[in-house]
Amino acid sequence: GADGLNVHIAGPLGTAADSSNAFKGIDGTLLFSALAVVIVILLLTYRSPVLWLLPVISAGVALITAEAVIYLLAAHAGLTVNAQSAGILDVLVFGAGTDYALLITARYREELRRHEDRHAAMAVALRRAGPAVVASGGTVILSLLTLSLAELNSTKSMGPVLAIGVAVALLAMITLLPALLVITGRWVFWPVKPAYGSAEPTTRGLWARVGRRIAVRPRAVWIGTIVVLGAMAFGLAGLHASGLTNAQSFRGHPDSVTGQTVLDAHFPGGAGQPVEVFGNPGSGPQLAAALRSVSGLTGVTRPVTLDGHAYLEATLTSAPDSQAAYATIDRARAAVHAVPGADALVGGNTAVNLDVQRAAAHDRNLIIPVILAVVFVILMLLLRALVAPVMLIATVVLSFASALGISALFFDHVFNFGGADTSFPLFVFVFLVALGIDYNIFLMTRVREEAQRHGPRTGALTGLAATGGVITSAGCVLAGTFAVLGTLPVTFLTELGFAVAFGVLLDTIVVRSVLVTALNLDLGRWVWWPSRLARQPAPEAETLTGEPAGVP
Repeated sequence: GADGLNVHIAGPLGTAADSSNAFKGIDGTLLFSALAVVIVILLLTYRSPVLWLLPVISAGVALITAEAVIYLLAAHAGLTVNAQSAGILDVLVFGAGTDYALLITARYREELRRHEDRHAAMAVALRRAGPAVVASGGTVILSLLTLSLAELNSTKSMGPVLAIGVAVALLAMITLLPALLVITGRWVFWPVKPAYGSAEPTTRGLWARVGRRIAVRPRAVWIGTIVVLGAMAFGLAGLHASGLTNAQSFRGHPDSVTGQTVLDAHFPGGAGQPVEVFGNPGSGPQLAAALRSVSGLTGVTRPVTLDGHAYLEATLTSAPDSQAAYATIDRARAAVHAVPGADALVGGNTAVNLDVQRAAAHDRNLIIPVILAVVFVILMLLLRALVAPVMLIATVVLSFASALGISALFFDHVFNFGGADTSFPLFVFVFLVALGIDYNIFLMTRVREEAQRHGPRTGALTGLAATGGVITSAGCVLAGTFAVLGTLPVTFLTELGFAVAFGVLLDTIVVRSVLVTALNLDLGRWVWWPSRLARQPAPEAETLTGEPAGVP
């Protein structure tokens, strides 16, 4: 500044302005980054210069439609939309939408080898893959809607916004995408066109070989995998999800953080962010006396009467966003609530942050069990069994714990973040469980379909061979789109992006393909208990050779 004067704007308003700046480019940055990730992965998956366009066009139409629906609800039905939910919407519509596109396209390509008429091939593909895609979309939508039970408005409003996005993406992928695929015909798969009568390549691919390896000693494989995942989950001990200070909330040093550092060096910790106390008009002197007795507070002002309320302020001796300051707020509340007839309230920035953290902890403890119950019911109805849903939910919860454990180690020792937001575990859980169970639904519906025809062992191996490649691609798309959240200079979104991306990759590559397949092979037909499939004797071909028919 002029004459060596440095000016910084700190306090709640400075923090709000810096936060607003951090989110300023959110839509463009996230949208174009997510789009680039999706295009690269689709090019690698399809190895076709044209085919990638169809899922991207369908996802783009879905995003524009979802934003229009959300805008109408925000304008006329009181739906709250903030920058955070708008940014995650872009990522989720592209990620989940492309996942559904990959599954339908893969099944269509498979059916094109069995049917000469492409319309017939699409009809069979939709009839076979449709229920799994709709069930997984429904699981994500219902899981997101459970966020409406939250106390925190930012969490409560995010649920419906994201649920609308997934619903529109699902609709686009089971209507618009199949229409585009059938209109364009087989040439869209060029240079590897699926010719009628040609062999299905998945039966000879990587996942078919992985399945045969697991089939040698399935019990050793699933026990070993659980031990490794359990060891990764130990990192949870280092996860400090008790909230971030203002300085920790930003990656970098915006003006408000620099200003706060200067303030802390020369003034009491809470200068500029006073503790505000309101009470009934006659209670001012007693409230002042009560506040002066509270350790951690200094500079209690003389009470004034404003609009029928006694009002006074005090300054915190510790930093306003520290755990010590939160403990002081609790002591101040206990002291002023003890003043008879005062009906006192303690407010100010520190008190607001404390209440937000407590609400986030309440939301986490309420919503996580509700989501597990919703997912369990959907799996039970879809798979018509009890053992399979219990097994799948247990694997997803283990995967979630492992992802959080590894994330905590990275936050502490690699990125040097100061901790995590209180709502961080809840959001990671919603995205990982709702989206992670998707892959299990795709795998298990195919395993069930094959087990009905060829028996449980062949079902497990053919299901993995047929869906392994496409589910891994879908996982890479989702992980890539969530990792894009790391492009914003906001700690919470960077942490969320890292944990979900890592968790999704763990889920698709290890949990779903190795752990679930090993459990399927070891438990055999008991996976489908108590349905009729559990009592069905294994086909002769399986019992004689032990080698699955149809998987060479």
